[in-house]
Amino acid sequence: MMNSSPLTPSGQILRLNAEETEQRGRPAAASLDVLRDSGALALRTPLEYGGEWADAPAAVRRLAELGRGCPSAAWVAATSATAKTLLAQGLGADAHKEVFGDPDSLACGSGHPSGRGVREAGGVRVSGQWDNVSGCEAAAWANLAVMVDDAYHVAAVPLGDLRVERNWHMAGMRGTGSQRLVADGLLIPAHRIAPGGPPRRQDQLFFALCLLAPVVGGARGALDTVEAMFRSGRKPYMTGYAGMGDSPGARHWLARAAWLVERAERTALTTAQDSTREDLDEAAGARLRAGMADAAKDCRDAVELMLDLHGAAGFRETNALQRYWRDIAVAGRHPLLCGYLAAENLGTALVS
Repeated sequence: MMNSSPLTPSGQILRLNAEETEQRGRPAAASLDVLRDSGALALRTPLEYGGEWADAPAAVRRLAELGRGCPSAAWVAATSATAKTLLAQGLGADAHKEVFGDPDSLACGSGHPSGRGVREAGGVRVSGQWDNVSGCEAAAWANLAVMVDDAYHVAAVPLGDLRVERNWHMAGMRGTGSQRLVADGLLIPAHRIAPGGPPRRQDQLFFALCLLAPVVGGARGALDTVEAMFRSGRKPYMTGYAGMGDSPGARHWLARAAWLVERAERTALTTAQDSTREDLDEAAGARLRAGMADAAKDCRDAVELMLDLHGAAGFRETNALQRYWRDIAVAGRHPLLCGYLAAENLGTALVS
């Protein structure tokens, strides 16, 4: 089991500030401090710049524990790790000195090539817009995909050079601040933009695991909330039971929810271990992606059972359970965790 121990001090601070994070539409100041102090923002800063080139199992454990406190804050750290990975692999030493000068700086990014660039003296003139860029309002650097001469490029851009349009209006993951970034004729120096290709299969799996981890952690956080309700002396409404634990039906529902959360945790950790293998073929990679999609579904199903147990009171805006539910419902449906596409890809790999 990944997270059966008490919530860490970092997770406790994130949980205490989760409501403010949601209301602000980006991580609260105290939550950002936790992400920095815990080392979560250094996860994929290269070692030579004081960072931690964490492997997949270490990243999953770290991000899941943060997600247990606040899925939105953990998601921002997860997408920072993805952006830093792409910048570290795609750009050279001159750009690295700028981007990774502060190993604990927050990065954000988009791999969708919705920008266009034209070469000129000194660099590439870029215009475009990139949607759903998590953490952009608190980040120092953005990793942006740009088409130049009909070829895919990776660019490192300071956030101060971009315009933020606040168009993230979602039922869940509101605290990620996944806004739109806009560039209007921005000149990007030549050393900060370079051709890019498809990530290695291991890296693709790492990126998906980074997104799964906050979902799994959030499910564990929701379970914390329901277990606390069982200990509170509350009883099933309109019954003769003295407490929730006296009801065989409630015990069964709780056991089923806990089993689904634990299965998702096991899947995430097993997948993280298997994803580091260098001999992964297409079918093996597709199986791992299908497993991650199943884990996300387990988390969604588990929280539905928890809401059954909590009843309508679980939907009060002051109840953390409904926030976990909304965050998991949204994050668990990210394209990298999409069940029907995972099944489609696995089926294709099996018959090819």
